[in-house]
Amino acid sequence: MIIGLTGGIASGKSTVARAFAALGAPWVDADDVAREVVEPGEPALAEIAERFGARVLNGDGTLDRRALREIVFADERERRWLESVTHPRIRERLIEHLAHFHASGTPYGLLVSPLLFESGQSEMVDRTLVVDVPEALQIERTAARDDVDADQARAIVAAQMPRHERLARADDVLDNGGSEEAMRHRVNELDRHYRELAS
Repeated sequence: MIIGLTGGIASGKSTVARAFAALGAPWVDADDVAREVVEPGEPALAEIAERFGARVLNGDGTLDRRALREIVFADERERRWLESVTHPRIRERLIEHLAHFHASGTPYGLLVSPLLFESGQSEMVDRTLVVDVPEALQIERTAARDDVDADQARAIVAAQMPRHERLARADDVLDNGGSEEAMRHRVNELDRHYRELAS
């Protein structure tokens, strides 16, 4: 069984995924795969460099994520173009990872993806789990983590699927606005639930 784990930026998806991993659940992070597909030598990076030029490349030829983010968050058309280049490649690699989970015989595995619903990756999973935090906390954590100002953090949050819509599409919800202990308790509950469903 594949669980799609999603949530807005800075909701704590990776922390929650690691808590599941500690209980034996394998996971793949779509963000990690997204980074892989734009590494030097990858066709997607060549296409991005061709469109935006040297301003989106670091001196060593790697992608300057911050420069690219500023372009695509300021222009919806450019964001859609970037998604058309990267999403099919990301999907292909995720399918390979999920096939390994199926082959390993594990009761369930996690596909961790911030764009689970937006990218259509929800079609690849059996259930969806939304990690939820209040928007004010998202903005605060994003500004601190990504070293951006509050306005930029708000713009990033605003560019994502609205919180109420994400929650409406969830099979399960994990409130991650409290303590780490509360989060781990909920992960334990969900782990038992998923193992029962898988059997």
